[in-house]
Amino acid sequence: MNVLDVRGLRKVYPAFTLDGVSFSLEPGKITGFIGRNGAGKTTTLRCLTGFVRPDAGEIAFFGLPPAGREAEIRQKIGFVSGGVDFYPRKKLRAITSVTRAFYSGWDEAAYADCLRRFSLDENKTPAQLSAGMRVKYALALALSHRAELLLLDEPTSGLDPVSRDDLLDVFLDLSAGGKTILFSTHITADLDRCADNILYLRNGRLLADAPLRAWVDGYRAVALPDAPLEPAAEAALIGKKRSKTGFSALVPAEKARLFASAAPASLDDVMIHLEKEGEGC
Repeated sequence: MNVLDVRGLRKVYPAFTLDGVSFSLEPGKITGFIGRNGAGKTTTLRCLTGFVRPDAGEIAFFGLPPAGREAEIRQKIGFVSGGVDFYPRKKLRAITSVTRAFYSGWDEAAYADCLRRFSLDENKTPAQLSAGMRVKYALALALSHRAELLLLDEPTSGLDPVSRDDLLDVFLDLSAGGKTILFSTHITADLDRCADNILYLRNGRLLADAPLRAWVDGYRAVALPDAPLEPAAEAALIGKKRSKTGFSALVPAEKARLFASAAPASLDDVMIHLEKEGEGC
Protein backbone atom coordinates (compact mmCIF):
# COMPACT_ATOMS: atom_id res chain seq x y z
CA MET A 1 0.00 0.00 0.00
CA ASN A 2 1.25 3.46 -0.86
CA VAL A 3 1.88 5.91 1.95
CA LEU A 4 0.32 8.72 -0.10
CA ASP A 5 -1.81 8.80 -3.25
CA VAL A 6 -2.67 12.11 -4.93
CA ARG A 7 -5.00 12.22 -7.93
CA GLY A 8 -5.94 15.28 -9.97
CA LEU A 9 -5.04 17.83 -7.30
CA ARG A 10 -6.15 21.28 -8.38
CA LYS A 11 -6.02 24.69 -6.70
CA VAL A 12 -6.90 27.91 -8.49
CA TYR A 13 -5.63 31.34 -7.48
CA PRO A 14 -6.10 34.58 -9.47
CA ALA A 15 -2.57 34.42 -10.89
CA PHE A 16 -1.72 30.73 -10.58
CA THR A 17 -3.28 27.29 -11.02
CA LEU A 18 -2.06 24.01 -9.62
CA ASP A 19 -3.43 21.84 -12.38
CA GLY A 20 -4.22 18.15 -12.05
CA VAL A 21 -1.22 16.98 -10.04
CA SER A 22 -1.09 13.20 -9.47
CA PHE A 23 1.57 11.05 -7.81
CA SER A 24 2.14 8.33 -5.21
CA LEU A 25 4.75 7.76 -2.52
CA GLU A 26 6.06 4.29 -1.71
CA PRO A 27 6.99 3.30 1.85
CA GLY A 28 10.60 3.92 2.85
CA LYS A 29 11.47 6.08 -0.16
CA ILE A 30 12.87 9.62 -0.28
CA THR A 31 11.23 11.73 -2.98
CA GLY A 32 12.63 15.09 -4.03
CA PHE A 33 10.16 17.79 -5.06
CA ILE A 34 11.70 20.30 -7.47
CA GLY A 35 10.64 23.27 -9.58
CA ARG A 36 11.20 27.00 -9.75
CA ASN A 37 9.83 29.42 -7.19
CA GLY A 38 6.13 29.69 -7.85
CA ALA A 39 5.89 26.30 -9.58
CA GLY A 40 3.40 25.04 -6.98
CA LYS A 41 5.49 22.96 -4.57
CA THR A 42 4.45 24.79 -1.40
CA THR A 43 0.82 24.94 -2.57
CA THR A 44 0.88 21.18 -3.04
CA LEU A 45 2.37 20.60 0.41
CA ARG A 46 -0.17 22.95 1.98
CA CYS A 47 -3.01 21.05 0.32
CA LEU A 48 -1.58 17.80 1.68
CA THR A 49 -1.27 19.16 5.22
CA GLY A 50 -4.71 20.77 5.24
CA PHE A 51 -3.50 24.37 5.41
CA VAL A 52 -5.10 24.97 2.00
CA ARG A 53 -8.32 23.43 0.72
CA PRO A 54 -7.92 22.13 -2.87
CA ASP A 55 -10.58 22.94 -5.44
CA ALA A 56 -10.52 19.42 -6.89
CA GLY A 57 -8.72 16.12 -6.63
CA GLU A 58 -8.36 13.20 -4.25
CA ILE A 59 -5.80 12.61 -1.49
CA ALA A 60 -5.36 9.39 0.46
CA PHE A 61 -2.87 8.78 3.26
CA PHE A 62 -2.16 5.11 3.99
CA GLY A 63 -5.21 4.27 1.88
CA LEU A 64 -7.45 6.60 3.90
CA PRO A 65 -9.14 9.76 2.59
CA PRO A 66 -8.65 12.69 5.00
CA ALA A 67 -12.35 13.58 5.31
CA GLY A 68 -13.50 12.55 8.77
CA ARG A 69 -10.13 11.00 9.62
CA GLU A 70 -7.98 14.12 9.99
CA ALA A 71 -7.01 13.41 13.59
CA GLU A 72 -6.10 9.78 12.87
CA ILE A 73 -3.99 10.70 9.84
CA ARG A 74 -2.32 13.63 11.58
CA GLN A 75 -0.83 11.20 14.10
CA LYS A 76 1.12 9.54 11.27
CA ILE A 77 2.42 12.66 9.51
CA GLY A 78 5.17 15.12 10.37
CA PHE A 79 5.52 18.47 8.62
CA VAL A 80 8.76 20.41 8.80
CA SER A 81 9.60 23.69 7.07
CA GLY A 82 13.04 25.18 6.55
CA GLY A 83 11.62 28.35 8.06
CA VAL A 84 10.79 26.61 11.33
CA ASP A 85 9.22 29.22 13.60
CA PHE A 86 8.75 28.41 17.28
CA TYR A 87 8.23 30.78 20.17
CA PRO A 88 11.80 32.13 20.20
CA ARG A 89 12.08 32.74 23.97
CA LYS A 90 10.27 29.64 25.21
CA LYS A 91 12.44 26.75 26.33
CA LEU A 92 12.25 23.64 24.18
CA ARG A 93 10.95 21.77 27.21
CA ALA A 94 7.86 24.01 27.32
CA ILE A 95 7.24 23.78 23.56
CA THR A 96 7.49 19.99 23.73
CA SER A 97 5.03 19.88 26.62
CA VAL A 98 2.40 21.68 24.55
CA THR A 99 3.10 19.59 21.43
CA ARG A 100 2.95 16.30 23.34
CA ALA A 101 -0.68 16.95 24.30
CA PHE A 102 -1.84 16.83 20.67
CA TYR A 103 -0.60 13.30 19.97
CA SER A 104 -2.09 10.19 21.52
CA GLY A 105 0.81 8.10 20.23
CA TRP A 106 3.54 10.26 21.73
CA ASP A 107 6.59 8.11 22.51
CA GLU A 108 8.67 9.57 25.33
CA ALA A 109 11.50 7.11 24.75
CA ALA A 110 11.67 8.06 21.06
CA TYR A 111 11.74 11.74 22.02
CA ALA A 112 14.58 11.18 24.48
CA ASP A 113 16.45 9.25 21.80
CA CYS A 114 16.02 12.14 19.33
CA LEU A 115 17.34 14.60 21.89
CA ARG A 116 20.46 12.48 22.29
CA ARG A 117 20.87 11.81 18.58
CA PHE A 118 20.50 15.44 17.58
CA SER A 119 22.40 16.82 20.62
CA LEU A 120 19.43 18.96 21.64
CA ASP A 121 19.30 20.68 25.02
CA GLU A 122 15.72 21.12 26.29
CA ASN A 123 16.80 24.04 28.45
CA LYS A 124 17.69 26.12 25.41
CA THR A 125 15.26 28.32 23.49
CA PRO A 126 14.78 28.32 19.68
CA ALA A 127 16.53 31.71 19.62
CA GLN A 128 19.64 30.00 20.98
CA LEU A 129 19.66 27.33 18.28
CA SER A 130 21.19 27.48 14.82
CA ALA A 131 18.91 27.09 11.80
CA GLY A 132 20.02 23.49 11.41
CA MET A 133 19.34 22.67 15.04
CA ARG A 134 15.85 24.21 14.81
CA VAL A 135 15.09 21.87 11.89
CA LYS A 136 16.42 18.94 13.93
CA TYR A 137 14.16 19.92 16.82
CA ALA A 138 11.16 20.01 14.47
CA LEU A 139 12.16 16.54 13.23
CA ALA A 140 12.45 15.34 16.83
CA LEU A 141 8.87 16.41 17.51
CA ALA A 142 7.64 14.68 14.34
CA LEU A 143 9.48 11.45 15.06
CA SER A 144 8.34 11.38 18.68
CA HIS A 145 4.72 10.86 17.69
CA ARG A 146 5.83 8.02 15.39
CA ALA A 147 5.24 9.88 12.14
CA GLU A 148 5.55 7.47 9.22
CA LEU A 149 5.47 10.17 6.55
CA LEU A 150 7.58 13.33 6.70
CA LEU A 151 6.58 16.28 4.49
CA LEU A 152 9.50 18.70 4.39
CA ASP A 153 9.29 22.14 2.77
CA GLU A 154 12.86 23.24 1.95
CA PRO A 155 14.29 21.87 5.20
CA THR A 156 17.90 22.57 4.17
CA SER A 157 17.26 26.13 2.99
CA GLY A 158 19.79 28.57 4.41
CA LEU A 159 21.93 25.92 6.06
CA ASP A 160 25.70 25.78 5.67
CA PRO A 161 27.09 22.79 3.71
CA VAL A 162 28.14 20.86 6.83
CA SER A 163 24.72 21.27 8.48
CA ARG A 164 22.99 20.27 5.25
CA ASP A 165 25.13 17.17 4.94
CA ASP A 166 24.37 16.28 8.55
CA LEU A 167 20.61 16.54 7.92
CA LEU A 168 20.87 14.43 4.77
CA ASP A 169 22.53 11.71 6.85
CA VAL A 170 19.50 11.87 9.14
CA PHE A 171 17.13 11.53 6.17
CA LEU A 172 19.02 8.50 4.87
CA ASP A 173 18.89 6.86 8.29
CA LEU A 174 15.16 7.54 8.56
CA SER A 175 14.54 6.09 5.11
CA ALA A 176 16.56 2.99 5.99
CA GLY A 177 14.32 2.64 9.05
CA GLY A 178 11.17 2.63 6.89
CA LYS A 179 10.14 6.29 7.08
CA THR A 180 8.83 7.91 3.89
CA ILE A 181 10.04 11.42 3.04
CA LEU A 182 8.83 14.01 0.54
CA PHE A 183 10.93 17.14 0.53
CA SER A 184 11.08 20.19 -1.66
CA THR A 185 14.36 21.92 -2.31
CA HIS A 186 16.20 24.15 -4.74
CA ILE A 187 19.50 22.53 -3.80
CA THR A 188 19.64 19.73 -6.31
CA ALA A 189 22.93 18.40 -4.91
CA ASP A 190 20.95 17.36 -1.82
CA LEU A 191 18.72 15.20 -3.98
CA ASP A 192 21.68 13.67 -5.81
CA ARG A 193 22.91 12.63 -2.39
CA CYS A 194 19.79 11.01 -0.96
CA ALA A 195 16.66 10.93 -3.15
CA ASP A 196 15.23 7.77 -4.69
CA ASN A 197 12.58 9.48 -6.78
CA ILE A 198 11.84 12.90 -8.25
CA LEU A 199 8.71 14.99 -8.74
CA TYR A 200 9.22 17.94 -11.07
CA LEU A 201 6.64 20.73 -11.20
CA ARG A 202 6.60 23.49 -13.80
CA ASN A 203 3.96 26.21 -13.87
CA GLY A 204 1.58 24.19 -11.72
CA ARG A 205 1.85 20.97 -13.74
CA LEU A 206 3.73 17.80 -12.87
CA LEU A 207 6.16 17.11 -15.72
CA ALA A 208 8.11 14.25 -14.18
CA ASP A 209 7.41 11.52 -11.64
CA ALA A 210 10.22 8.99 -11.89
CA PRO A 211 13.21 7.36 -10.23
CA LEU A 212 15.76 10.17 -9.98
CA ARG A 213 18.69 8.37 -11.59
CA ALA A 214 16.64 6.96 -14.47
CA TRP A 215 15.17 10.40 -15.18
CA VAL A 216 18.55 12.16 -15.22
CA ASP A 217 20.13 9.36 -17.26
CA GLY A 218 17.50 9.94 -19.92
CA TYR A 219 19.38 13.09 -20.95
CA ARG A 220 22.88 14.16 -21.94
CA ALA A 221 24.47 17.59 -21.62
CA VAL A 222 26.16 19.13 -24.63
CA ALA A 223 28.45 22.15 -24.89
CA LEU A 224 28.96 23.44 -28.42
CA PRO A 225 30.48 26.46 -30.17
CA ASP A 226 28.10 29.03 -31.58
CA ALA A 227 28.06 27.60 -35.09
CA PRO A 228 25.42 26.09 -37.40
CA LEU A 229 24.46 22.48 -36.72
CA GLU A 230 23.03 19.78 -38.91
CA PRO A 231 19.20 19.99 -38.88
CA ALA A 232 18.85 16.66 -37.03
CA ALA A 233 21.26 17.81 -34.33
CA GLU A 234 19.58 21.22 -33.99
CA ALA A 235 16.17 19.59 -33.66
CA ALA A 236 17.43 17.38 -30.81
CA LEU A 237 18.46 20.29 -28.57
CA ILE A 238 16.43 21.00 -25.43
CA GLY A 239 16.67 24.34 -23.61
CA LYS A 240 19.51 25.80 -25.67
CA LYS A 241 21.17 28.68 -23.79
CA ARG A 242 24.20 30.89 -24.14
CA SER A 243 27.46 29.99 -22.44
CA LYS A 244 30.86 31.68 -22.31
CA THR A 245 32.22 29.71 -25.26
CA GLY A 246 29.04 29.17 -27.29
CA PHE A 247 25.96 27.44 -25.95
CA SER A 248 24.83 24.53 -23.85
CA ALA A 249 21.77 22.32 -24.07
CA LEU A 250 20.26 18.98 -23.18
CA VAL A 251 19.60 16.20 -25.64
CA PRO A 252 17.70 12.95 -25.16
CA ALA A 253 20.13 10.14 -24.38
CA GLU A 254 19.15 8.32 -27.57
CA LYS A 255 20.30 11.38 -29.60
CA ALA A 256 23.69 11.63 -27.89
CA ARG A 257 25.41 9.94 -30.86
CA LEU A 258 24.85 13.15 -32.83
CA PHE A 259 27.17 15.11 -30.53
CA ALA A 260 30.85 14.48 -29.83
CA SER A 261 30.57 16.66 -26.71
CA ALA A 262 27.66 14.72 -25.16
CA ALA A 263 28.34 13.94 -21.49
CA PRO A 264 26.32 12.67 -18.53
CA ALA A 265 23.92 15.35 -17.28
CA SER A 266 23.52 16.41 -13.67
CA LEU A 267 20.17 17.06 -12.03
CA ASP A 268 21.04 20.77 -12.21
CA ASP A 269 21.65 20.47 -15.96
CA VAL A 270 18.31 18.77 -16.51
CA MET A 271 16.27 21.22 -14.46
CA ILE A 272 17.94 24.35 -15.85
CA HIS A 273 17.57 23.37 -19.48
CA LEU A 274 14.03 22.05 -19.14
CA GLU A 275 13.09 25.35 -17.49
CA LYS A 276 14.76 27.20 -20.37
CA GLU A 277 12.78 25.09 -22.83
CA GLY A 278 9.62 25.90 -20.89
CA GLU A 279 10.15 29.64 -21.29
CA GLY A 280 9.33 29.27 -24.95
CA CYS A 281 6.06 27.43 -24.31
